[in-house]
Amino acid sequence: MVQEKQNTILVIDDDPDIIMFLQFLLDDAGYTVVTAPTGTILGQLQEETLPDLILLDLLLSGEDGCILTQQLKGQAMTAHIPVILYSAHPGAEREAKVAGADAFLAKPFGIDDILAIIARLLDHS
Repeated sequence: MVQEKQNTILVIDDDPDIIMFLQFLLDDAGYTVVTAPTGTILGQLQEETLPDLILLDLLLSGEDGCILTQQLKGQAMTAHIPVILYSAHPGAEREAKVAGADAFLAKPFGIDDILAIIARLLDHS
């Protein structure tokens, strides 16, 4: 029997509680999860280890998730990776769309909502 490859999701958030929550949720849903507290991990991505999807907090300490999304979408190696930006900041959804994010989630978000968006984006990538 051939085992199906698990999709890898990169979660970037500077809040350890959110990282822990998303790690547990996504692990439980059958995804391979890689986490990072800053966007510096994006500079370390290599073609053979690219994630299938990126969950990215809009407001990271000292970094802007919109700028990171623009950088991802502007590089041939990472442009195809779906990016979900999330934030509790008012007006963030418009900023996420302008940055090129594939989806936006307002915090607090529901478990069913995030899993449905991830499944939809991975199905179309």
